[in-house]
Amino acid sequence: MQELIVLKCDPTKIEDCTQKLSDAIGRGAWVQLLPKSGKRISLRPALLPKGPGVIITSGGTCGGPHECLQPCSNLEQSAFATGQWLKAQGVDPKKCLILNPLPLHHVSGLMPWWRSRSWGSNHIWVMPSLMRNPDALNEVFKSLFEKAIGRIVISLVPTQLQRLLTHPAGVHWLKSFEVVWIGGSSLPKELALIARNEGIRLAPCYGSTETAAMVTALSPQDFLAGRVDCGNPLDDVDLSIDQNRTLKIKTPRLAPVQLKDGRLRPLQERDGWWHSGDAAKLIRRDNLLYLDIVGRIDTAINSGGETVFPEQLEARLIEAIKIAELPIQALIFLPIENAEWGQRLVVLLRWEKKLERNQPPELILTLQNLVKEWLPAERPVAWYHCQELATNEAGKWERQKWIAWLNDQQKAEKSIQTKRL
Repeated sequence: MQELIVLKCDPTKIEDCTQKLSDAIGRGAWVQLLPKSGKRISLRPALLPKGPGVIITSGGTCGGPHECLQPCSNLEQSAFATGQWLKAQGVDPKKCLILNPLPLHHVSGLMPWWRSRSWGSNHIWVMPSLMRNPDALNEVFKSLFEKAIGRIVISLVPTQLQRLLTHPAGVHWLKSFEVVWIGGSSLPKELALIARNEGIRLAPCYGSTETAAMVTALSPQDFLAGRVDCGNPLDDVDLSIDQNRTLKIKTPRLAPVQLKDGRLRPLQERDGWWHSGDAAKLIRRDNLLYLDIVGRIDTAINSGGETVFPEQLEARLIEAIKIAELPIQALIFLPIENAEWGQRLVVLLRWEKKLERNQPPELILTLQNLVKEWLPAERPVAWYHCQELATNEAGKWERQKWIAWLNDQQKAEKSIQTKRL
């Protein structure tokens, strides 16, 4: 009978957590990785596939949030494929020092730790509080970096990269890495330009919980030369595009099943392919295939007959905001129903707290001017201030959470209007 262990991952006790994880998989158990406030799945251990393995929540690359069951053999295969990619960059995986600032209960934080196990390399956890203090980061790792120049690697999400690039000490820290994998969400052009100008060796990549992390990666050399896509497929990955522009992936490390709505369901189709839920382009150049992600299929909207991808508009507006030097810290485009257009877009914003009371109306007018030349279907019809707006700890937008916030906001507005009548 299969054993199911629930492990709540406390970043302040991370070494204890990884030891418990190692012990559990050593016994052949399945381990559900959760944040401190997470909930245990409702599944009888007898229904689990043969272990050992890990159960990780996916943000819902396709079809909404669910739990992915990844056998340890898939994690091992993923580590091997990533190691082969590193070797192609002239880096020996065994001699790497892996720094890891991402949460263990996300695949983005689990896999750097697993790679160190698989490669026999060194691994160091970096606490979230330290990542928010670039000066302290430099001080803590100064002597370590001096001993390990040329073989330090790290995975970051764009939110972390942005914080570091806005501070001279953060830029200095990033320059110490041979490879800085960037995933979790699209890399804003403005961040890519800053990093490239500073000579920071970014490697934009694409992957998912379902595929045990990255399936494509752009080499740092190609990034510094000006490429902006997600790179080439790793050795154990095949890519294709269906008639709806959806990215399809075939790899031996695809999770065999997912748990959704209380049922275990297979991920792949009968032909072995998995539909990722992301719209994409495949570009062939010099006999190599490059992946360019257009946006999420499940977040695309139809507005007046036009298919609009909110992520593209977010990146576009963020770039314009940076040029205009506006005090906006975060934004997200969300859909609302519209009788005439089908759907329209609104924007949630978080701006700097130091703004004076009379500044926000002027700020909204400036934002409206930035988008006035956009296509009608792309232009937001409303702007909402949301000071708590933020991505999750893996750097991803939990869009359903902010849609719920928006719905509450709109209900409150209607209630006020009714009372006035």
